[in-house]
Amino acid sequence: MAAAAPTLKVTEDGFALWLGDRLLATHSAAFPMVAVGRGNADVEMFRGNFRLFDTVAERIPLTHARLVQRSDSGDAWQMEMAKGEGLPATLLLTVCPDGLFLKAHDRTINRCWLTFHAEPEERIYGLGEQMSYLDLRGRVFPIWTSEPGVGRDKSTAFTQAMDAQGNAGGDYWTTNYPQPTMLSSRRHALHVDTNAYCAFDFTGEGSFTVECWEIPARVELFEAATMADLVSALSLRFGRQPILPEWATNGAIVGLKQGQESFARLERMIDAGVPVSGLWCEDWVGLRITSFGKRLFWDWKWNRERYPDLDRRIAHLAEKGVRFLGYVNPYLAIDGALYQEALAAGYLARRQDSDAPYHVDFGEFDAAIVDFTNPDASEWFADRVIGQEMLDFGLSGWMADFGEYLPTDVRLFDGSDPMLAHNAWPTLWAKVNARALELRGKTGEAVFFMRAGGTDVGKYCPLLWAGDQSVDFTRHDGIGTVITAALSAGLVGNAYSHSDIGGYTSLLGNVRTTELLMRWSELAAFTPVMRTHEGNRPDENLQVDSTAELLAHFAAMTQLHADLAPYTRALCVEARDKGLPLQRPLFLHHEEDMDSDILQTHYLYGSDLLVAPVVAEGATRWRCYLPSGATWVHLWTGIPSDCGYAEVEAPFGRPPVFYRADSRHAPLFADIAARHVERCRTLLA
Repeated sequence: MAAAAPTLKVTEDGFALWLGDRLLATHSAAFPMVAVGRGNADVEMFRGNFRLFDTVAERIPLTHARLVQRSDSGDAWQMEMAKGEGLPATLLLTVCPDGLFLKAHDRTINRCWLTFHAEPEERIYGLGEQMSYLDLRGRVFPIWTSEPGVGRDKSTAFTQAMDAQGNAGGDYWTTNYPQPTMLSSRRHALHVDTNAYCAFDFTGEGSFTVECWEIPARVELFEAATMADLVSALSLRFGRQPILPEWATNGAIVGLKQGQESFARLERMIDAGVPVSGLWCEDWVGLRITSFGKRLFWDWKWNRERYPDLDRRIAHLAEKGVRFLGYVNPYLAIDGALYQEALAAGYLARRQDSDAPYHVDFGEFDAAIVDFTNPDASEWFADRVIGQEMLDFGLSGWMADFGEYLPTDVRLFDGSDPMLAHNAWPTLWAKVNARALELRGKTGEAVFFMRAGGTDVGKYCPLLWAGDQSVDFTRHDGIGTVITAALSAGLVGNAYSHSDIGGYTSLLGNVRTTELLMRWSELAAFTPVMRTHEGNRPDENLQVDSTAELLAHFAAMTQLHADLAPYTRALCVEARDKGLPLQRPLFLHHEEDMDSDILQTHYLYGSDLLVAPVVAEGATRWRCYLPSGATWVHLWTGIPSDCGYAEVEAPFGRPPVFYRADSRHAPLFADIAARHVERCRTLLA
């Protein structure tokens, strides 16, 4: 079912809004649905980390509502909302098949609070890509794209230390990809049509409140018979991605950034049995060494000093069926050639106090912002930068990084308020990348992946990655967060997600362990794309080829991932046709199973595989939950299990995975398991 039509029923002391048989909101003088006000925001940014303060001058509950018009067809109502009986209307609320529309009569009003009904046992999901919690009930979630932070747990000394270093610790709600779209276990959803900062407060027992730093134009509403149908409807609204190219799912994308030595290392991995589909060298543009680690030189073109014969190397890799991938972001280092080109053309965002380009401190170097509100600048970046320097050069994919850093004191070409442009920026960035593919006829053949997102990003971005996790098992920033990220983003229309194997961020002595790399590889084998990253400090951290043991394990897991390709391809077709993500929360097919603990550690890969990765340090056995309605077969032993909780052995190389006995893919799964077990005996002996 598509967008749902609400109905309004006038009551003795106000009104009630319904969505089919679901109560959506109530209004009375004692408990008004709408409040408005005026506020003044103060925003501080330090390298993508934000502090947001709001001074609310007044908050006015609109206690009185008066029906002023009802359509002849009986499916639209207009209510005038006032702060007191007999006082002039402050806001017009229109309820119609297209949703809820709000219009303030006073243009100085710039704050709004909307209160909606919630059942005591109702569960809430969504809000883009969340890292810490899939079930959002009981907490407040601001919607503001930013760096997620390092640690993301204010109770820990590690996060507190990162906060002391530039407010970089983050919190449970900080994310690269927030989106004001929530789903209810009552099988309905609402989307607040705004790019302004907003916050969803789910701490109430009988209601939740959405705070917005503007009067949102509309609240869109959706309902469906099942949770799967609801997700399908949202995918139509926010965009379905093209099927991933086969090369992206048939082998590992190996991330190396060691210049010319990267090619020799890749050959050693291939010789060790790793099926490689792509070599990703983000340092193809050259390096800049900072205190954070090895950063890239942000001038988006081939660096001949670091890769002297890259053009020939790319052609040689292609002959072997291996694609080459690079890196780009929407900023230009001020000491690069492309900066001068953009500056001369007038394509850079400007300071508010002068016509000089706005420079952002990215940590020991400055960069300028290409102004994507300027259509000519967007087309220049898509064609001149990505098209000529990357696609024409032979790249088949890239990390399209950042997008979260738009300052709120910048001056933009179209005159828009940067407070409103900030959350929209990741989608504009995705659109530029998609346009580059379109210009070269590469849509569905080449692929880029992003961490930043917002409303409508799924229309343009073919693949998400979960961002810069810490290289550990911690609850709010470690390996387990990539499960929550994939599941939450998938609910709002993003079919494909993956992560940096081993994590990325290594600071304050926190480094990878052999166990972490192995467990992350096991998780990644059951995702659409399996890609490694050397991290921000590669010389201090283990890599998948650092030891014979690690390389043998990685080879086994990448072969398993490649063996799963026929099943993954079937899921890609289903994603295109139905909008269902490849990694799914259990409740998408088993609605009786919405336990929060299960949601954080289990997922369905399609409808037929249940994956419960080991995401705790030191675990050799793992407690799994098998939902009712199916007989589940343990992948490695072939033993069927009853529904409910089961504890299984979880040695390295054999993560807890089960398949439905009645799956049409059951013979494939059994064959894959037999080959993998034998492979592990040989490789991991």
